[in-house]
Amino acid sequence: MKSLCRAILLDAGHAEYRQLARSFFEREIKPKHAQWEEAGIVPRSIWEKAGDLGLICPNFPAEYGGAGLDFFYNVIVIEESSRAGNSGFFLSLHADVIAPYLLHHASAAQKDRWLPDVISGRKILAIAMTEPDAGSDLGAIRTTARRAGADYVLNGSKTFVSNGYLADLVVVVARTNPDRGIHGISLLMVERGMEGFARGRKLKKIGLHAQDTAEMSFDAVRVPVQNLIGKEGHGFRYLMSELAQERLSVATANLRTAEVVLEETIAYVKARQVFGSPLSKKQNVRFRLADLATEQAAARAFLDQVLIAHVAGQKVTVQASQAKLLCSELLKRHVDICLQMYGGYGYMLEYPIARAYLDARVQTIYAGTSEIMREIIASSGLGL
Repeated sequence: MKSLCRAILLDAGHAEYRQLARSFFEREIKPKHAQWEEAGIVPRSIWEKAGDLGLICPNFPAEYGGAGLDFFYNVIVIEESSRAGNSGFFLSLHADVIAPYLLHHASAAQKDRWLPDVISGRKILAIAMTEPDAGSDLGAIRTTARRAGADYVLNGSKTFVSNGYLADLVVVVARTNPDRGIHGISLLMVERGMEGFARGRKLKKIGLHAQDTAEMSFDAVRVPVQNLIGKEGHGFRYLMSELAQERLSVATANLRTAEVVLEETIAYVKARQVFGSPLSKKQNVRFRLADLATEQAAARAFLDQVLIAHVAGQKVTVQASQAKLLCSELLKRHVDICLQMYGGYGYMLEYPIARAYLDARVQTIYAGTSEIMREIIASSGLGL
């Protein structure tokens, strides 16, 4: 991975931090990931280990336990996580997607109460957004939160909740005013142990086997008004404001995974003998790999430009959607092409390429489907 765009911005501090992150993922994640896939969950202890090393929310203010660094430090964690083949320990979801809702929209008291534990890894975050009948349409959610004195009474169900079993703090998207459409949606923090809050079955997926994705139900859960994040009715606005970083985080992971898959495939075709010579000497193989490398280099240049703009505080809603669309579709296609070069071995789960193939399929679905990305690009970017 050589980034010409970022090279002029990253310094010795970033390089040192990358070595720290790489060592952590190589030591603590890579050797244990297969057993976590068998268990369908990662241990809670890994979160605290990451927190102890400063790998969670390094860009958050020091007053909450962060280091006040730039978002490229977060990007480094995402890239090193992907380099190690991690697809179960959803650290980026916790740190780069959900935690910003608290930093940017929670009250000072809520930040003091929740963020130190979030950044140390003692409390794990999830966001309960998707519902069985609503899918990507947040305007169609049915989960309700009715004000009753000093509480909201929360009723409804959610599905596809990542970190669902481990989560201590769950940001729940609920309808507080059913008559106001998307302007009646609010964000409530539901905490482990609240009466009426239950986790359903751990969902069985074709990939991401170490990720504890779950269903959740809320049966008359009394959530204190103090757990309302931001203003009532502003939930949809808050969700939209954080989506660019979520999509850039996913794009970063997708592209780094594609780069690793290509590196591993190049090593394989060099070693694999076919009809008396290395597979790498076959013109079709060489040309296809050359195409993949070129496409990845172009995607890297674009993604880095958008990341640079995001770190500089520029609005990148359309560009982030383009990056997510580009990198997720690229990963899905590149993994498929590379798997073909392994022949029958590519179909064996003992090979990383097979696991990468399974894990890649969801990338064009979550954090906004490719179809949603195209709609955003067409409407907001092209004025169609």
